[in-house]
Amino acid sequence: MKEKKITKIEALSKLPKKTRVAAYARVSNGKDAMLHSLSAQINYYKKMIQDNNDWQFVGVYADEALTGTKDSRQEFQQLLEDSKAGKIDMIITKSISRFARNTMTLLETVRELDKLNVDVFFEEQNIHSISSEGEMVLTLLASVAQEESRSVSENMKWRIKKEFEQGEIWGGRSPLGYSLKNKTFRVIPKEAEVVQLIYKLYVDGNGAEAICQILDAKGIKPKESKKWGPTSIIKILSNRNYTGDLLLQKTYLNNHLSKKQVINKGELDRYLVKGNHEAIISNELFDKVQKLKHQRAIKNKSNLPKKKTFLHGLIQCGICGSTYTPKKMRKKDIWICSKSASKGQDVCDSKLVPHNIIVEASNHILEMDQNNEDTFKSKVTKIIVQENRMLEFHMKDGKILNYRWKHKSRSKSWTPEMKEQARLRALEQHHGGGENA
Repeated sequence: MKEKKITKIEALSKLPKKTRVAAYARVSNGKDAMLHSLSAQINYYKKMIQDNNDWQFVGVYADEALTGTKDSRQEFQQLLEDSKAGKIDMIITKSISRFARNTMTLLETVRELDKLNVDVFFEEQNIHSISSEGEMVLTLLASVAQEESRSVSENMKWRIKKEFEQGEIWGGRSPLGYSLKNKTFRVIPKEAEVVQLIYKLYVDGNGAEAICQILDAKGIKPKESKKWGPTSIIKILSNRNYTGDLLLQKTYLNNHLSKKQVINKGELDRYLVKGNHEAIISNELFDKVQKLKHQRAIKNKSNLPKKKTFLHGLIQCGICGSTYTPKKMRKKDIWICSKSASKGQDVCDSKLVPHNIIVEASNHILEMDQNNEDTFKSKVTKIIVQENRMLEFHMKDGKILNYRWKHKSRSKSWTPEMKEQARLRALEQHHGGGENA
């Protein structure tokens, strides 16, 4: 038997693997100095990582954010996603406060990254998150950073309050019609004319949606967006600053961690500075618009159906594809295309449908004596309102059944009571005319 000859084949030596390194930077707001600081941080980290031969540069993730909360920072979220995707081995950041403002957010994030074998190095504290003492030290330092954040917030609140008490503006953006320089509102004539037009259009009976359409049609552009929106119109119509008076502390930040801006409904003092700057509209016009807004809000609320019916979301416009919504019109329940109602018939020229017609059509198509929700839902997918008063029922078995309703003339739709009231009114007008003659 031949003797076996065994030759050992040496394993290939492993090439040193470079550590894939990313950096995270953040500044608190959009001031020029802060943005310059952010740019400097990005350049600093890029050079630091690329100059290290043992590191592979992944990128610098940078946020310009108001808060240190995790959910509000897009780049931070992307950093976590790339870590989960296995693209990063280590993250470098300036300090704990740059990474997270509260202890809970910091620990949750660090633990999440630790499970992915991603190390976080905090430069100022000289701590690696994956080190044996890392979490204990981080908990202690994060608590200190959180308390510092609270202290800074309280000091800032005190400073802002003092300026409010002296009638001075704190931060904020200049509204349409004004420029804000050295804490003083100065009128921009062309923009002021737009503000005056908006108030006039509203007093003339136009709603916010209609005003948007008019401004767009005239080629008038908003101050900071591409198109007008109802919300921006309502804000303009609600801004007392246009009267020359200045209302301060209309909003406030709820706490030093989330820093969410909320409307001040009396929780904190507000300060009204009379005759602070040049007015664009009169106090009388402003008060008139507020009264009209209140009246229209009550009217719109009364026009809403009392109870949500099972037909919600099941009636669709055959022209634009929007959903039909229920409303009250002259004390009658009707269904109307939501786009036609909000944008006008120039956008969608669909017809409204009386609610009793929908019920009548459903009973006819489904061969029911009275409207039954369970039967309807078990057999009908949707109703499409087509042109020429055609209701198109799309059934669950795939069939499409049509129902055309007749438009009753006004005289035929009158009840005996309505006819009697009309007769009495005619008699009254006739007798009144004889006396005047």
